[in-house]
Amino acid sequence: MPYSKIAGLGHHVPEQIITNDYLSSLMETNNEWIIERTGIKERRWFNPEKDTVANMAAKASRMALERAGLKEKDVEFIVFATITSDYYFPGSGVLLQRELGLEGIGALDIKNACSGFIYALSIADQFIKSGMYKTVLVVGAEIQSSALDVTTRGRNTAVIFGDGAGAAVLTATNKQGILSTHLHADGRFAEELYVKDPGSSRPREERQADQILDTTGFKVVMNGNQVFKHAVVRFMEVINEALHANNLTKEDINLLVPHQANLRISQYIQEKLSLREDQVYNNIMRYGNTTAASIPIALSEAWAEGKLKENDLLCLAAFGSGFTWASALIRWQ
Repeated sequence: MPYSKIAGLGHHVPEQIITNDYLSSLMETNNEWIIERTGIKERRWFNPEKDTVANMAAKASRMALERAGLKEKDVEFIVFATITSDYYFPGSGVLLQRELGLEGIGALDIKNACSGFIYALSIADQFIKSGMYKTVLVVGAEIQSSALDVTTRGRNTAVIFGDGAGAAVLTATNKQGILSTHLHADGRFAEELYVKDPGSSRPREERQADQILDTTGFKVVMNGNQVFKHAVVRFMEVINEALHANNLTKEDINLLVPHQANLRISQYIQEKLSLREDQVYNNIMRYGNTTAASIPIALSEAWAEGKLKENDLLCLAAFGSGFTWASALIRWQ
């Protein structure tokens, strides 16, 4: 049976930097308040005249392919994780396929929010293990700033989210790279972190564009306390599940790349696992929470900074809307 490995990583973020001080000019907040609660100092927001989810994903993908020593034509399948696709439908997977000139290959969209990249990675891993494909492009990309309520009413979410894209190229190998992936969900908490519209389950009259007066349903709703409380528990559970499945312990982890949701969550996990600062990669300070893009952006930067070496044990973990949570253990090659 073939195995899969990450052969190349890439990322792209918009040029526009949004500082905490800038947000303070839009709402009742300040730099200290934001850093204390989230650890975020700045984030990137897209430029509507030049950035789309698909073209940011294409830039990240080309970087990943170049680092893997591959060309666009080598990609056999795309798994695209996003909750902010460029259109209500179709998904952005086919738009990325078009951007890369890969008409005809399959493209699958994953809508699992912050856990989306690990879900996508797991699917790509199964495709390669089954022998169906040898090279799969896995992408996480988001434009969230256009859905934020940038007033005092929406500050609890507006200060958190950013835009960007990350990509990983998975290739077949005879040496095990991805050891295991672990995926979970609990829909009882779906409304604790969600965007209601444009949903299909309302009366037709409520969905008519010319009759929509209340646009609050298009904004992010988050119960921050509930999310934090569940996240710290599920992160630990799913990391320990992955370690146990592979007869490994927390002492075996060389690098943990958690979803960049909140620096306080990452620091809590670091403390529970007794990991040093250099064993946990965080970049939420620079980019905020980029949802499905956060792990591949962080991975790409960690690799570029020389933090991943051959035979290192890499652990990925995420928690987000749904609620969904997931982990992956990878022996770096």
